[in-house]
Amino acid sequence: MSNADIIRAHYDASDRGDLDGMVAPFAPEVRWTEAAGFPYAGTYVGPDAVAAGVFGRIHEEWDGYTVAIDELVDGGDVVVGVGTYSGTYKQTGRFFAARVAHVWRLEGGQVVAFEQITDTEMVNRAIRD
Repeated sequence: MSNADIIRAHYDASDRGDLDGMVAPFAPEVRWTEAAGFPYAGTYVGPDAVAAGVFGRIHEEWDGYTVAIDELVDGGDVVVGVGTYSGTYKQTGRFFAARVAHVWRLEGGQVVAFEQITDTEMVNRAIRD
């Protein structure tokens, strides 16, 4: 299985709502960085921290939140996913859509780092009262 296949499997698990499948390729010390300005901005270390601090919060705070990846660029140990986030923030009822790029770094078939690049203003407009 190539690194791109590993990341594709992560996105497939996300589409199914399969949290275990989403974190399965994560190294024990994975460093997951959400963009500055994003509601969950910061770096989370370890699969449990990512599951609770990012995926769990998205599940609790958004309706219909999706990550639609249009293109997966296979750079070997670096894989880039390009697509669109969308969803409706539960507290405001506002919908958003924003382009996104995910930069994945893998070693030995495990995700060791992730960086999110997105238009955080589009997300924050949905959140603001």
